[in-house]
Amino acid sequence: MPSKIRLVHDRLLLGPGLSLTFQRTLRIPDDGRDYPLPPGLGAFPVRRVDDYRDRVPAEWRERGGVFVPMYQREAMWLAFAGEHWKPRAVKVAVGKVCALTGRPYSEDLHDDPQDYLVTPPQPWLDGVCVKKGLVRQFVAMPLGMGYTVEGQITGEESIGGIQLKVFEPKPGRFPDEPPRALAECGSFGGFPGAAPPPPCAAPSRGRAAGSMGLAAGGRMKQKIYPDPHGLATWDDEEASRVFVHIVNTELWREITGEKPPESPVTAKEYERAGLPWFELYDEGMRSLDAQGALARVKSVKDLDLEKSGAPLQVDDAVKVGPVKKLLQAVAGSVRDGKW
Repeated sequence: MPSKIRLVHDRLLLGPGLSLTFQRTLRIPDDGRDYPLPPGLGAFPVRRVDDYRDRVPAEWRERGGVFVPMYQREAMWLAFAGEHWKPRAVKVAVGKVCALTGRPYSEDLHDDPQDYLVTPPQPWLDGVCVKKGLVRQFVAMPLGMGYTVEGQITGEESIGGIQLKVFEPKPGRFPDEPPRALAECGSFGGFPGAAPPPPCAAPSRGRAAGSMGLAAGGRMKQKIYPDPHGLATWDDEEASRVFVHIVNTELWREITGEKPPESPVTAKEYERAGLPWFELYDEGMRSLDAQGALARVKSVKDLDLEKSGAPLQVDDAVKVGPVKKLLQAVAGSVRDGKW
């Protein structure tokens, strides 16, 4: 793992001022409805490949990076937290496919179409962008079955996992220290803030056998914001990259000797508990348009029906409980489970 990437208590530190957690969450039903954002149910455990070099698959040793365990059909979202006065540009790929455009992953940034997100203002990413203002949830599936986004778009599942690359802003574009007024308001998410808060706003709510990739699940409402600063803001020479391998729970136990996390709760169980869902106060923010390749990606449920003629998962609609509208200044800490 490059020296710019560090791992502290299951949190990836991506360069000098941005961190990322992989959040466990509900797998929302794939029933044709557009759901609000489900909550974070705790961070996935994360381990460094280099700490287990004698146990990991050979191809991992060349890529390095980190690995996380997921159950088949389990869902995740990416929670970003960083300096609210100094944004970063982030490329996210599922396997070797850009999660925003569906185009092949590349090391460079592009703005036509925009193939990266900027955080802040983007506090999280829950899935692949399939329509303006809508994503299909990240859901883990084994490689070699044709379910992953990578497999559908490229015709092969040779990479799997997640690729992340973070670009620093060019010198002088943003302050190196927090402006005083913002510093007095505290920080976003309980960490250095990932979005500029309103003045002191009050809170209101991130391929060996066993290797996995990310497929498309149910639909939820989430905007991918256009870059408010422009492509020329980002420094190609100051970037951090990391590969995130996804493994099933059996391979996790084999490599680490650790017990995997408990099986996640279902959407029905969450519904019965009456726990909250989330939305952002972002009506004034624009959203990127979905690109054709991702708009045509089939969900896990659709592929189940094609392959077996019968549904292989329960996708009954759930009654959405209380929906909490969040200010960006507190979005991370609330949705990450501190509600």
